[in-house]
Amino acid sequence: MILKAFNCVSLGQNHMEESQPISQVRNMRSGINTKGVVKSMGDPRTVNLKSGGTIDVCDAVMSDGETENDEIKLTLWGDDIKAVNVGDTVVITNGYTNSFRDEVSLTKGKFGKMEINP
Repeated sequence: MILKAFNCVSLGQNHMEESQPISQVRNMRSGINTKGVVKSMGDPRTVNLKSGGTIDVCDAVMSDGETENDEIKLTLWGDDIKAVNVGDTVVITNGYTNSFRDEVSLTKGKFGKMEINP
């Protein structure tokens, strides 16, 4: 099997999905596969869930290049907050973005997957 020279994210034994650069991820909504390095992390905070109860959330900055266009806010929820550290490589598979106050953020969501230092 011949693979083109793309960054790829493995989704199983025989299934590869192309990884999108963060500069493109900003314009996408769902089905996002990307990879980057965590450059910074904010302080965790507790938010109320619509369904009741609370959960911790933390905003980090993830980058795959040297410019501001190569960065995106990565929103981490619950146990993912403690699993990620500054300097870690994070691979998001089937993630999605949302926009709040003109800022785009990426999250793995309920159906996505996050690998740390794969």
